[in-house]
Amino acid sequence: MISTKSLVTRLTGSTLALALLLGLTACGGPPAWVKKGSGVYNEKDNKSFYGVGAVTGVRNEPLAWDAAENRARAELTKSFQTYTAYLMRDYAASTTAGDFSKGVEEQNIERAVKTFSAATLSGVRPIDRYKDDTTGTYYVLTKLSLKEMQDALEQTKELNAQVRDYVRKNSEKAFAQLEKEEEKQATRK
Repeated sequence: MISTKSLVTRLTGSTLALALLLGLTACGGPPAWVKKGSGVYNEKDNKSFYGVGAVTGVRNEPLAWDAAENRARAELTKSFQTYTAYLMRDYAASTTAGDFSKGVEEQNIERAVKTFSAATLSGVRPIDRYKDDTTGTYYVLTKLSLKEMQDALEQTKELNAQVRDYVRKNSEKAFAQLEKEEEKQATRK
């Protein structure tokens, strides 16, 4: 037979364990950067650019982490340069014949958005990662400090003329391809 003192001790211990478990669960959840997202933030004396990438539905864990990191880098890249082309077509018609109380109306609206971002960023590194076990979503936080970016730009200035010309030539090709895509959209009107 269990004594009253033993029963009280067990109940108290179980209650404390349950309270501790609930307390830890309440403290859990995603880190603040998951909800805050990508952007430029000031930290004390350090201004930095951050990218948050996420992927879900991938069972291969190393692949999921790589994909989330690459998406975080892409998010960071969008902070520097993004090209967006927007196209919207709107058609509406109303037709009546004979009896003006009866008519046929039709409409069609189409929207197309294309976004392109490309940059070579040196010094971007993953600084944190988090997996939401409930949803199976993998998150990675990347960082590029303003100081590191300035240092990388200084190094870029030291490129010789041949490398600079090569980079310019290839960037012009990329813009030419974008212009061709825009022309295709314009001719579809």
